[in-house]
Amino acid sequence: MKDAMNRDGSIIAPERQRIQRARKRGATRCSICSRRIWFDPIHVMEPEGVPEPRLSWVLCKHCYEMLLVQMRVSPVRSPLRLRIAIGLVASERWPQAYSTRIREYIIDRRWVVFIAVGCIAAMIIHLIIIVMIAGLH
Repeated sequence: MKDAMNRDGSIIAPERQRIQRARKRGATRCSICSRRIWFDPIHVMEPEGVPEPRLSWVLCKHCYEMLLVQMRVSPVRSPLRLRIAIGLVASERWPQAYSTRIREYIIDRRWVVFIAVGCIAAMIIHLIIIVMIAGLH
């Protein structure tokens, strides 16, 4: 396990064993922005001394960079510093933090396209089956 020390003494520990398992499974999702992470997900676990349960997150590079910036400017010096910084970054980058009609419209359009493609595929499969049955006589 490789430890990344901040100047202020706080520890952010990416766990490399989990990264290798995640690569075998394929893409994972960022715990904050919910985007797929195909290469090099960063696993962050809270340091010793935080109240139970010790939490861990999987972050993309962009969210991790924002977390490091938030850790540098944070005036909090307790073991809960990482949890607070994650909360601040998540309040900015979480996709459902600010509901907009455009986002809902895009999600609805994805469902419409998915249903349309499914109906077309079902029609083609039924056509093939009908032609095969007609060819048997």
